[in-house]
Formats: sequence, C-alpha cells, structure tokens
Amino acid sequence: MRKELTGLFVVVNCVAFAGIDIAPIDTSADRNPSPLKVEMKRIGTLRPRSANEISGSSWTIGCECLDRDFTDFDEYKDYIVPLGIKEIRLFAGWAKCEKEPGKFDFAWLDHCVNWANANGINVLLDISYGNPIYKGAGGAGLANGTPNTPEGLAKWDIWIEKLGNHYKGRVKDYAMWNEPDNGGLNSPAVIADLNVRTARILKRIMPDCRLHGLSLGSNLPELFEACVSEIAKLGGADLFDTYIYHGYAYNPDSSYERVEKLIEICAKYAPKAKMRQGENGCISEWSDRFALSGYPWSENSQAKWDMRRMLGDLGHGCGSSVYSICDLQYSPPYAPYTYLNRKGILRANAKHQVYQIKKAYYAVQNVVSVFDDSVVLAKERKASTVDRCVSFYEYVKDGKHPLFVFWDHGLIDILKTKQMVDDGTGRTRLVTSFDRLKILNPKHTRDEAGFLHIEGIEYRGVPSDDFTTRPGVIEWSGSPLKDPVWVDLFTGAVYEVPAAHQIAHSCGISFVRIPVYDSPCILTERAALDLL
Repeated sequence: MRKELTGLFVVVNCVAFAGIDIAPIDTSADRNPSPLKVEMKRIGTLRPRSANEISGSSWTIGCECLDRDFTDFDEYKDYIVPLGIKEIRLFAGWAKCEKEPGKFDFAWLDHCVNWANANGINVLLDISYGNPIYKGAGGAGLANGTPNTPEGLAKWDIWIEKLGNHYKGRVKDYAMWNEPDNGGLNSPAVIADLNVRTARILKRIMPDCRLHGLSLGSNLPELFEACVSEIAKLGGADLFDTYIYHGYAYNPDSSYERVEKLIEICAKYAPKAKMRQGENGCISEWSDRFALSGYPWSENSQAKWDMRRMLGDLGHGCGSSVYSICDLQYSPPYAPYTYLNRKGILRANAKHQVYQIKKAYYAVQNVVSVFDDSVVLAKERKASTVDRCVSFYEYVKDGKHPLFVFWDHGLIDILKTKQMVDDGTGRTRLVTSFDRLKILNPKHTRDEAGFLHIEGIEYRGVPSDDFTTRPGVIEWSGSPLKDPVWVDLFTGAVYEVPAAHQIAHSCGISFVRIPVYDSPCILTERAALDLL
C-alpha cells in the first residue's frame, strides 16, 4: 500500500472475483459529491490521510463477525489504511479457534492480526463468544448465552489463557464479552463476574495490556451503574482502562444525555477509567431488521449519521468506533435468518465481495483527516452558539488554531405518542413518520383483539437527504481569525469565509451567516488544514 495517496485514483486491487472488480479509492477533490450549494468561494478540498500519516486518534473501525464468517477480511483489508483509522476491532471467535476439544487453531485470526501489525494498525480484540462443544460454555453468537456452569467457566478460563499467551506481544487491547446484556439473559452480577475473572487472567499474562470492560449493548445509565458497581464490589473497577457502551439512536445526538450520565457514573466507581463507544453505525438503505431498522436511510443519511456519532463521541471525550468496514452477510447457524446488514461503509454482496465504496467511507475519511491527536477539546471555552438546534464543540489544533465543529441536530423534543399496529407476523412493527421523526424505545402491549399498543418517544433531527443550509451565528471571545474557512465534512470541500461574515465588537467576534445543516461542518483557520 502506498504511504501517500496521490493522483486521481488509488487502485486497491485490479483482480476480479467472479466478475466483480474491487472498487478503486477516489482521491480527487470531488470524491464525495453532494447537492450542497453555499454562497462562498471554494478554495480547496481536504486531503485524505492514510493511517500511517497519522500519529494517533480516538477512532476504531469495526472489522467484526469474521469469527462467524459473515464477511471476508481479504475483501476489505486494503481499504483500511487509506481510510486513516489506526485501530480495528476483531472478534476472537473461540468456537472457530477450537472446533475440537483441546485443539486450538488461530490461523484465521493470525492472518488478520499479523496484517494489522505489519501495517501499523492497532487491534482491539473482543474475546467473544462462547463454544457450544462444551456444556455450559456459552453459544458462538450474539445473545446465545455466556458460560454459566462450573465446567463451562473452567473451559472459558482455558480459552482466555490460550488467547492471551498466543497474542502476547502482538495485541495489547482486549474488550470483554460483546453485549452480555442482549436478550436480558445475564444479571449485572453475572456480567461483572465474567468481566473480572477474564480481566484477571489477561492481566496475569500481560500486566501491561489495556482492558475495555462491559461492552454493553445499551447505554442505559441504570444498567451501567448496576454492572460497574458489581465490578467495584469484586475489586475489579481499576482493571479496566475504559468501559464500553453501544446504544443505537435514530438521531445520534439524542444519546448524549445518557452518555453524560455514564461518564458521571464511571467517575464515581472507576475514576481512572474513561467511557468508550464501542459499536455504532447506520444502515445505508431501508431495512426491516437490525438496529435502526424501519426508516428510509440512504447513503447520504448514513454518512451524516456516522459523522455525527463520531464527532459527538469525540466532543464528550469518548473513543468512537464505526460499525462497520463493510456490509455483513448474517446467516445460520449464528443468526436466525440470512440477511445483509447494510451498516458497512463499503458495499458487499451475499458472497462477501466488496464492489462499491459508499459515501460514508469518504465522509469518515474526511473526519479522520482532520481530527487526530493534534486536535484537542478547548480547556477554556471561548466560543458558543445560542441555537438550541445546533451541536457545537470547540477544539484547538496544534496548540494554536481554534477549530469549531457544528451541525443541526434538530429539536430533540420529547413527544409522547400512542399508536396501534396490526402485527400478524408476531413481530413488533414501529410506526414511523419520515419527516425526521422516529419512535424510539417503544413500550408495547397487545390487546384482546391482537393489536399492539405502542408508546414511545419521538425525536426530531434524524439525518436526512436534504443539503439545504441555513445561516448560523457563532460568538467567539478570542482574536479575529486571520484566514477563516468553512469546511463541509461530507464532501471535504473548503470555502473562504468572507470578511463581512467576521464582525469584531467590544465583546469579541461574531461569525454571521455561517452555513449550518444536519451534517458536520467546521470553522477554523486555513492554516489548520491540509488541502489538495
């Protein structure tokens, strides 16, 4: 892989698989077009930066489900380094590594880990899942049950020993069992016990390893506190560098009231640890299953959603994982059906062949090209907006350049709604209004006639296909910007901010008529950016 992306296209691979050519990565100034129109002069485009050009960042890209053969690592691996994200999330897959009792074969996982090591990519290794060849050792897929018998737990301990010893020196980051709360099968005490016993084995083998606890599918503060308090009772709170939550929301910005509570709870029970978003992503088309289903998503709204989730996480001091690198073909026996989960930023078919780069790939690439470890949250806030529909975060680039990122998240209104749905299939069907509304967290009961009564919370501000901007105002108590620019992170396009839009007065600076819409934008100095 080239160390620098130059020219119009970087061809990842010219080999054809069954008539499908692997898609080339576009590095041109117009690599991610949109209908956006603003009345400012365009002066350039963000230059994409490969992972080996970036010293560090808070991002992870999901390379999950290889343990269940829902995807093919070789189909997408060459897209990882050009994306710019320096860490991948892998599942260890006990059942795939030990198909016969006592016979461990890590070859498939070694292939991925060794590639990552050779390409300067850090691995976050999720220890999931269980192994049905042993009684009580848990299932091999999501919500199939954790180890729950003395025999099963003893075999689990052996698995963790083998895993830790095998990857000692090659993998430093380990995440605990994925979504142990999924399906309500485990109590907080059971979740905590599995976390602590696993962490202690790994720490004994690798005292300097970094551990990431809980990996809860939910971001409910009550559940997190119940789990982390049990971990603290076991004396294990400080074993973990971070605690992971997931929690999907149609409007990604609606999550942060909960996230702020998670941060407070973490500080109470494990003050040395931080919170980390460990799995979130958006579908690129309508789907009737999986998280965020039942809504008419598109490549445009997926790209906006992914960026808003990333930058909302970063603005709250949380690491952020994009789920996932490519579409996943779910299939039995590890899923109850065969179905493509379209949350990938690369489009793949049912044979796991990657054949298109989605708009979200380039949008994520734009975010990563700017927000590396040289960009930090401002310790003393000097900028603000009074617009309650706008998410706004203030950073400092290279210790000197102010950098503001913002977008319209809509009015996160709490609107109580009651609806009835005739569900002849036995599935819970959500009633949706597609004018940026979605029913979340539904509570439902079935009446004598078989109708579902659904009560939920509606949120405005779901990312849309609309690229119309409105004028916004940013107040800044610092010095005037010498060469202010406005950046559209969706396209990567950079525009000159007219002098008339920066007004100096006795209280500081007002930036007026700054375009705002439901996709992240930046206001900063031209010198803070690397442009094509």
